[in-house]
Amino acid sequence: MKTFFVAPTRNRVGLSTVALGLTRALERQGLRAGFLKPIAQTHGEQLSASVHFARNLSGSTRTPDPISLAHAEQQLSVGEGDELMEGVIALAHGMGELDVLVVEGLALNERNSYATRLNADLARNLEAEVVLVSDLRGVSPASLADELEIAAQNYRRSDGSGLAGYVLNFAPEKFDFGGLLAGLRQHSRILAGGELPLLGVITENPELNAVRTADIARYLNAEVMNAGEMDTRRIRRFVVTARGVPGMAEQNLFAPGALILTPGDREDVVMAASLAHLSGVPLAGLLLTSGVAPVPSIQQLCRAALTSSLPVLRVPTNSFETTTQLVEMSNKVPQDDLERMEKALDFTADRLDTAQLVGRLSVSAGQERRLPPSAFRFELIQKAQAAGKRIVLPEGDEPRTVNAAIRCVEKGIARPVLLADPARVRQVAESQGLSIPEGLEIVDPASIRGDYVAPMVELRRSKGLTPEQALAQLEDTVVLGTMMLAQGEVDGLVSGAVHTTANTVRPALQLIKTAPGSSLVSSVFFMLMPEQVLVYGDAAINPNPNAEELAQIAIQSADSAAAFGITPRVAMISYSTGTSGSGEDVEKVKAATELVRQRRPDLTVDGPLQYDAASVPSVGRSKAPDSPVAGQATVFIFPDLNTGNTTYKAVQRSAGVVAVGPMLQGLNKPVNDLSRGALVDDIVYTVALTAIQATQVDQIGKVGQDGKQPDASAQKAAAGTADAQ
Repeated sequence: MKTFFVAPTRNRVGLSTVALGLTRALERQGLRAGFLKPIAQTHGEQLSASVHFARNLSGSTRTPDPISLAHAEQQLSVGEGDELMEGVIALAHGMGELDVLVVEGLALNERNSYATRLNADLARNLEAEVVLVSDLRGVSPASLADELEIAAQNYRRSDGSGLAGYVLNFAPEKFDFGGLLAGLRQHSRILAGGELPLLGVITENPELNAVRTADIARYLNAEVMNAGEMDTRRIRRFVVTARGVPGMAEQNLFAPGALILTPGDREDVVMAASLAHLSGVPLAGLLLTSGVAPVPSIQQLCRAALTSSLPVLRVPTNSFETTTQLVEMSNKVPQDDLERMEKALDFTADRLDTAQLVGRLSVSAGQERRLPPSAFRFELIQKAQAAGKRIVLPEGDEPRTVNAAIRCVEKGIARPVLLADPARVRQVAESQGLSIPEGLEIVDPASIRGDYVAPMVELRRSKGLTPEQALAQLEDTVVLGTMMLAQGEVDGLVSGAVHTTANTVRPALQLIKTAPGSSLVSSVFFMLMPEQVLVYGDAAINPNPNAEELAQIAIQSADSAAAFGITPRVAMISYSTGTSGSGEDVEKVKAATELVRQRRPDLTVDGPLQYDAASVPSVGRSKAPDSPVAGQATVFIFPDLNTGNTTYKAVQRSAGVVAVGPMLQGLNKPVNDLSRGALVDDIVYTVALTAIQATQVDQIGKVGQDGKQPDASAQKAAAGTADAQ
């Protein structure tokens, strides 16, 4: 295990965010990365913030509690520094098998003058290489070079080793990067010689400082007159009323994310804010100063706004005093604001160059990669961006879908096509405080519906479809989008936010048809477990597959896993392991396992296996000691829809696991279904999956080896499946 120690060069350099962001960046490289905060930062701290975020966001569930600062100081004060180090080493060793461990040192402050020396001792005793963190606020290249030189001397070992590199935080959004590097190298020998390489420059991002209205209420100890959505609304700007309402409106001060500060007796401002809220502008809230509330008549007039989702707070201080307090508010992320820290970690990880660090790792070349969730998500987006596919979204005016499409355009994940009235889409976007980006394509279904009547009649000629019937069916935007896919005008389709699984799958079976070698359509979920991504199939489509169909599902799922970077070890799940049980259901799984072995001898497959025997190494060794899959399965094939759907939802909800999917398999072209409870992120990831499938459609389509043509009964079963989400 390689260890990197993240240490500050001075106070307030954003140490925790960089350390956690580095952990995430290394996880994206497919490494088993752990995070350790060995000594708590402050006295009386219940749980260090960085440990809390590591456990909840980075998948580092094994991160131990740090040694309390009081205990560490007591040991240092009586000369028990070695005992303290032994305790730290015990924490690190207790984290299990890892490829790399990121250790966060103590941040420097006014009272811990010992912190730099203690950090150096920690790095040395952990045999760690040090990543120095500094920032660019109010510092010249010459002084920054001196700062890095001095810090490097504290951590460099006697043989010259011990330095991994440095990170610069809080860089202005626009600055002379080349000039900075030239200045640093001019004033620093170790920087000029490459002994201390630059690992990343993290720019300032105002979006990451957007606190929630609830944070303001807590900080000001404000009276909450109406909570509304104060736990989720974020403040992008503070608006202190100094002008009349016409002037404020002219400057567009009643904008999404604005917190309006006004004395409660400014009835004009209260009414204007209420009107803006009722017009769909998602204000961050209304903060009434000077301890004044609007008179009852105004409160009654604005009741619809003041008692709805709009947060309304009141403080006794006047507007000037309140503003002064807000200016002095710390930017530290509260422990309950996981969303904001998640964005900060992604932003930081995106700007760190881990290639130099990965090169230092002594990971054996033959070691199998365990793909962690962060790496899966990162690679998913990267591959989708490289694919550049055009994906149609038939539910084009559904709010989550609009939001997801905008994100896909902004991140370059795909070229989404929304099927909806353009005016309606813009209205939906504006109601969420979003702007339609230039690259987002919106197509009015009414303007193109007639173009697909003749092609659809031709595709369904054997079924006797008439032009009138085709036109009627094309009123359904899912059918229309499927025809666009069938004609090759788009590369994939994503639907299901408001439609059932059957509504999404049936047109695909009728118009797209199954791929060569496949006689059915199945699905997989990518289960983002804390340490790695697993594949579950089929949990959404086929109610009761026979042995033949179950074998096809297994082969399709294994190929899908491999296509997304997961080494497939296929477990055919049953209530029995090996020969310990019998019955019709067990025999079906046995037969399916043998079919997979015959058709795909290259796959590692075993069954029947109980879930615990497939997933838990100790149980696998006990119940199936000779199995190549037991205890280390990555692809779980369930015997029927009842088992698969129940298991995936139980794991998802009980363990708080993200389930990406379902991703459909076996079609000629990629069509994917959404859960009707899908979040915006779920839709984004499904679009990314679809884009990647579009580049692999030939490979994925040829997963069956039996050469059978699409089976009518299988198609009927899949098309008639109830919404299993």
